[in-house]
Amino acid sequence: MNAFLWGLVATSSLVVGGIIAARFSLGKRTLGIIMAFGAGTLISAVSYELIFEAVKLAKGTGFPAFGLFAGAFTFYICEWLIEKLGAKNHMEIEASHTSSLVIPMILAIILDGVPESIVIGLGYLKKEQ
Repeated sequence: MNAFLWGLVATSSLVVGGIIAARFSLGKRTLGIIMAFGAGTLISAVSYELIFEAVKLAKGTGFPAFGLFAGAFTFYICEWLIEKLGAKNHMEIEASHTSSLVIPMILAIILDGVPESIVIGLGYLKKEQ
């Protein structure tokens, strides 16, 4: 139950960020700083904790490499789907924040949040045991 609650807390920030992005217009500098911070923390988490732990637990089976490529392929396909649903320029800083982007934005939040929440929940559960 604790793992679920911590996963919910971690995911809530993603939803709040999506709501803020949909409601307010941020300057290029502010948006750039936020994006750089997010990219840095994500790279740090993957590099220092997740990959090392996955390789250690897999004991030479190759599953971490399979998971990495499966995740990259899934991300690529979902990114393509989001683009086809009307968010062609969603990666640009000056992208439109119209209501036509609601479904692509929800899909993007799910694509980012679900795997992240699973990893946070499993990591927390493993530390409790």
